[in-house]
Amino acid sequence: MENQIFELQYAMDTFYFLVCGALVMWMAAGFSMLEAGLVRSKNTTEILTKNVALFAISCIMYMVCGYELMYEGGYFLAGIAGNETLVADALKSSAEEGFNGGSVYASASDFFFQVVFVATAMSIVSGAVAERMKLWAFLAFAVVMTGFIYPMEGAWTWNGADVFGMYNLGDLGFSDFAGSGIVHMAGAAAALSGVLLLGARKGKYGANGQINPIPGANLPMATLGTFILWMGWFGFNGGSVLKLGDIASANSVAMVFLNTNAAAAGGAMAAIITARLLFGKADLTMLLNGALAGLVAITAEPSTPTALQATLFGAIGGVLVVFSIVALDKMKIDDPVGAISVHGTCGLLGLLLVPVTNSGVSFSGQLIGAATIFIWVFGVSFIVWYALKAIMGIRVSEEDEYEGMDLVDCGMEAYPEFTSK
Repeated sequence: MENQIFELQYAMDTFYFLVCGALVMWMAAGFSMLEAGLVRSKNTTEILTKNVALFAISCIMYMVCGYELMYEGGYFLAGIAGNETLVADALKSSAEEGFNGGSVYASASDFFFQVVFVATAMSIVSGAVAERMKLWAFLAFAVVMTGFIYPMEGAWTWNGADVFGMYNLGDLGFSDFAGSGIVHMAGAAAALSGVLLLGARKGKYGANGQINPIPGANLPMATLGTFILWMGWFGFNGGSVLKLGDIASANSVAMVFLNTNAAAAGGAMAAIITARLLFGKADLTMLLNGALAGLVAITAEPSTPTALQATLFGAIGGVLVVFSIVALDKMKIDDPVGAISVHGTCGLLGLLLVPVTNSGVSFSGQLIGAATIFIWVFGVSFIVWYALKAIMGIRVSEEDEYEGMDLVDCGMEAYPEFTSK
């Protein structure tokens, strides 16, 4: 009887894990729609191409070497290699632990859940470098990011490995429940390094510090993308509970879902109010980024705050993202979709908010963890971008940028019926 209960619990936990992974995979559609809506129509096809290709690259590279680096092989690679003994040992260990602790790593479900997180980190880079980066340079960077850069910092955080044998972030009091820093800030750090080498779009900044807005072509599409991301975030945060098949876990999942939604709502409303006060208008793009900012901010710890605290945390993120976008523009850091502010600035915020509701986490540990992630990802990404710039170039010509990335890289337009002949 006890064995039957365990088997049922295992099946429920695995099914829940897979469904949450599928929700996170659906976030790839959200990023695609959001980015396609916030760029000019002449760059739409290329943005969509990048998002589909980067997802495929993430899945391949994480299977080939990323998972091995992050979790030292685990049982998944042993399983696909045909080593059933190791898998059986892991399942036996799981049964003895009551499917607690690290037992989820015994199955392919963990690999699937982890790989969609890798793709999310890479998707953040896509929007920030949009409208002027060479497609194949971007895809080459995606290979390194998903196969090496992300797995290394993931090993130091979620796998608990020592940082180059020098210190252990877990021992210092670092915690990142679902990836405010590990996924979102890491993606933003990689994006920032690329943007600094790439430069701004032509015409974005004029003389005497003038900032020229370049509006997106399809705000309904951007709004749809935001709602898809909002929905996918329930899998992102909810799946990070790792299981569902007992009362404590079920209650934790419910609280994570509640807080995730509350933070997004708080971020959206805080951002639109802030935009109204600063610009005199209800800026839709700030509203959308505010919702995402709230989601990023709560991702580091969605299980311990109350719903009101989660709403307030999201609201702080919503206010912060508006000021961050404005500040980066003043610094002439051109980010067409606001990805660096949403995922980087608010990712750091999320890490620093964890000790407010989780007494087992220290501010110093969070700061050291954030610095470790940022320095590693930014530094190595900068080296990779610089190498690509020297080898193949990372920016298209001024003529190609004017023509649009769709025709230059893809040979087709997203909206050919609207092109004047």
